[in-house]
Amino acid sequence: MATAVMWFRRDLRLADNPALLDAVAAGDGRVVALFVLDPLLWDQAGAPRRDQLTASLRSLSESIGGRLVVRRGDPVEVVPAVAAEVGAASVHVSADYGPYGQRRDAAVEKALGCPLVATGSPYAVAPGRVLTQQGSAYQVFTPYFRAWLDHGWRQPVDAPSRVEWANLVSDELPPADVVAGEAAAREQWERYLDEVAEYGAVRDRPDLDATSRMSVPLKYGEIHPRTMLADLARKRSAGAEGYRRELAWREFCAELLARHPEAAWKPVRAEFERMEYDEPGDAFEAWCRGMTGYPIVDAGMRQLAETGFMHNRVRMVVASFLVKDLHVHWKHGARWFMRNLLDGDLASNSLNWQWVAGCGADASPYFRIFNPTTQGLKFDPQGDYVRRWVPELAALPGKTAHEPWKSSNAVDYPPPIVDHAEARQESLRRYAALR
Repeated sequence: MATAVMWFRRDLRLADNPALLDAVAAGDGRVVALFVLDPLLWDQAGAPRRDQLTASLRSLSESIGGRLVVRRGDPVEVVPAVAAEVGAASVHVSADYGPYGQRRDAAVEKALGCPLVATGSPYAVAPGRVLTQQGSAYQVFTPYFRAWLDHGWRQPVDAPSRVEWANLVSDELPPADVVAGEAAAREQWERYLDEVAEYGAVRDRPDLDATSRMSVPLKYGEIHPRTMLADLARKRSAGAEGYRRELAWREFCAELLARHPEAAWKPVRAEFERMEYDEPGDAFEAWCRGMTGYPIVDAGMRQLAETGFMHNRVRMVVASFLVKDLHVHWKHGARWFMRNLLDGDLASNSLNWQWVAGCGADASPYFRIFNPTTQGLKFDPQGDYVRRWVPELAALPGKTAHEPWKSSNAVDYPPPIVDHAEARQESLRRYAALR
């Protein structure tokens, strides 16, 4: 009897998974569901990310009768070993366009005694599909977005109806006390669809529980963007259009990283290689711990440390603060985010950091320097977000939580570690030196 291996990676679901359908067809219905716990990735992840992945894997295994085969080790050794163990006719994956993923898959393919078949990807439109008329990649998002819409994408596909999941010895997964998985992702998305019309009005408010929280399910492939786009197509609102644009931005970042793998840690705009930065020291440690003396920055960093999540508007504020107030290279912040974010996606993370730092493709101008106090006052107008994550400021009412140094109430909270106005001028001086 033929057997195929479905090597799950960033596609921890059964529905809308073309690679799985190919595996079922190639194995005449008999499939090994494999996940490789790669130490190179696992060891770099913080506790919240490990818990999230574990919970998602447990959910996937439950959905196939407990037959998910988890093996710890280097995929270059583990995948060929499992394929040989069952005499697999082929190994099936969704394509990985990240720098490490491409190197890993090339090495696995070389080591395998059977074909490695890549079908589909984590994107509605895979990198390399949306090109200019000259055949080059887009460097500006708006024309990319128009071309992405024109290109279009396939409709979602159903889960396979009949699969015989092979029963192999599996490594134990640690316990996880979070809710994750395909069913939970679908439920969360369906709830949010009822609110997507308000996306544009509330997307920048960290004090409101108004975001979709779909970045984590997308990271692990518990839901595919095609599924989300098909649902959004039935909604007629500016909010739905805005949300679709954000899905396109995610794919634009993936396109850029696939074309420029070095952009993971190096600026897309080469002149920024000459930017003067300070080495991370005490100020960087204060930023990581949420002890900068700027409430909106500290609230975001503490939310990240405790939950593995940070509101997108706050991500921009804390990133701008690190790069332009503390003058620390964006790569240090990007690495901290990748370690701690539940939705830590290399392409989105690095290219969004570069957007804030002014050195990426179609980036925000470098001279756009967020004032952390005014950002807090504007987007957390009553200070509710700050008081939730910075309990030292809980006694300060309303907007005063954003400027504790002006309050007559004594609070056990550090003073600002830098003067924003002076730091801004220094950043502009360093930027001017590039030209």
